[in-house]
Amino acid sequence: MKTIALALAATTAITAPSHASEVYRILGPVMTDPSVEEIKARCDFYAGQVDLRRDALLGDSEVPTVENTLKRYDALAALLYSGTYEANLYQQVLLTPEQRDAGGACSARLTGLTSEMTLSRPIYDRLSALDVSSADTLIQNYYAETMDGFRRAGVSLDDEKRARVQEINDALAALSTEFSRNIAEDVRTIEVRPEELAGVPQDYIDAREVGESGMITLTTATTDYVPVMTYADSDELRKRYAQVFGQRAYPANDEVLRQIFALRAELAELTGFENYAALQFSDRMLNTPQKVEDLIRQTDAAARPVAQADYDQALAVLQQLRPDAERIESYQLGWLSPKVQQANYAYDPQEAREYFQHDNVRDGIFELTQNLFGVEVRAWDTPVWHESVGAYELVEDGEVIGRFYLDSHPRPGKYTHANVVPLYSGSPEPGQVPVAALVQNMPEGLMEHRQVTTFLHEFGHILHYIFGSRHEMAGTSVINVEWDFIEAPSQILENWVYDYDTLSTFAVNAEGETIPRDLVERMNAVRHFNQGMSEMRQLGLTATSYNLYTQPTPDNLGEATREWQKAYSLVPISPTSEMQAAFNHLDGYGAAYYTYGWSRVIAADMFSRFVEEGLTNPETAADYRRLVLEPGGSRPAAELVRDFVGRDISFDAFQRDLEKGLPED
Repeated sequence: MKTIALALAATTAITAPSHASEVYRILGPVMTDPSVEEIKARCDFYAGQVDLRRDALLGDSEVPTVENTLKRYDALAALLYSGTYEANLYQQVLLTPEQRDAGGACSARLTGLTSEMTLSRPIYDRLSALDVSSADTLIQNYYAETMDGFRRAGVSLDDEKRARVQEINDALAALSTEFSRNIAEDVRTIEVRPEELAGVPQDYIDAREVGESGMITLTTATTDYVPVMTYADSDELRKRYAQVFGQRAYPANDEVLRQIFALRAELAELTGFENYAALQFSDRMLNTPQKVEDLIRQTDAAARPVAQADYDQALAVLQQLRPDAERIESYQLGWLSPKVQQANYAYDPQEAREYFQHDNVRDGIFELTQNLFGVEVRAWDTPVWHESVGAYELVEDGEVIGRFYLDSHPRPGKYTHANVVPLYSGSPEPGQVPVAALVQNMPEGLMEHRQVTTFLHEFGHILHYIFGSRHEMAGTSVINVEWDFIEAPSQILENWVYDYDTLSTFAVNAEGETIPRDLVERMNAVRHFNQGMSEMRQLGLTATSYNLYTQPTPDNLGEATREWQKAYSLVPISPTSEMQAAFNHLDGYGAAYYTYGWSRVIAADMFSRFVEEGLTNPETAADYRRLVLEPGGSRPAAELVRDFVGRDISFDAFQRDLEKGLPED
């Protein structure tokens, strides 16, 4: 492993590099097993580079130009972005609590430096003196967005208020680290008798050790939890397990959340916004709370009748299995879904599961990438932080255009959900390619079809980042795209996991037999069952996210959260649920969980062109890459979608998809 000392020694020879990806050329790949001291030294390196670049920017006595001012600022901002996310990766994936804590501390430190930069009057004044009237439209747009970002951050406030904004941002960075750590480290357990697992796949049971007491210990890791909640016959077991799962990170994170809500509300007030949602939405596609409320109402109206049809189907099946049942309980939903699929659609998720082995799925996603976009995914020879982690590069016409790490399987202390961590920006220059990491928690063996969907969804983020990050300036790349568009390029890819021609390239069982076409047809027939219920659940989460940032903080967070979910749920919400404590998005997405629903609207609209022209049409895929993915954040996302579909974004395709879940007349 390359040592930090060598990298730090090199800093004296660096004077304001022109692009943030040059840091990657200095340091090499991310550290794979660093000591706490090495993580701190890495953080010091980033901070030192920030000082060098800031001094170069402010020390230039020449008249401000795009070259000596805007591009230098861009390199400074991109460096902080990369350093923060690299530290965030260490927090998510490294093997010891001490390493992860050091990563979190560095992430908070660099986030603080980012805040200092956006509140810097000297930097703002230098940029304000820049005349971009003769620059091209891309530069003018980026400049306008940059200056607006400074103003929204509070740069125009007086010294005392700016200092308070900095204090708030520093505190929020530390609270974010604490919130994530509490979720990752609060792994709870239950003990079950082997016979209680009746109905659960045998390979799941065989993979878990029976202790001396005759009991099996199950954790709240999703790889333990979801199969039991989906297949275990015992209502009592599922109810007990759901109660434990629903209290992860509680009560510790309630106090953290209260501090986050209070500080963000104060931040909004200081910067002139009615509430944090108004501040957060001001640079989004849906740029006001009213537009988000309109989306919630429109989605509710479209999804509620479909959800009722889903519920009626599920209740009828439940009453066949439990004749005295009068309603569906929350802990029965996941278990009922495959029962309905079998009874009404002749589809068994366990039958499909036999064809989705993790490594085959991974390779199939790589092949789909090649077929759609004409790029090869090949192994990248570089150190990794765990033996289960893969490293790969995207190659086009013999040139490497991007690299990524794939950390697929759960470990103690690892980030418990799925996300992509952008590490280094690319540029058009040779050798300066984007680098990212996909962190998820998939089984090593057989996967559910829904997990295949999640895998492809997350890989969509990888492709968006790599295709959309090779810009001359990082600030025009994908890192600057409106945040409520960011899920759309991932949502659209989910459609390919229902395509037989795609699945037949990798979905094979242990005997080497390809997934049958009729099984995929049944998979498609059942696809829209529970879509209405799923949308309503998402609306409950959206309402929770939105209300917590637009209303006074409730005295009892759990009670309020349960009420907001209840408004959109057709099943009773468990009175013991404290889901807000482990709802990662309350921190990372703030008030903007609606992003997922809005992205589904956009994805359905964009996919309608593929439906018309063919899922494997190379010209359509090339247009999608060129018009939607590659521009990154250089233009408003609404314009990118308009370029691809030939009109403004419409809700119609999304609503048509939802209505496929209604019973036929």
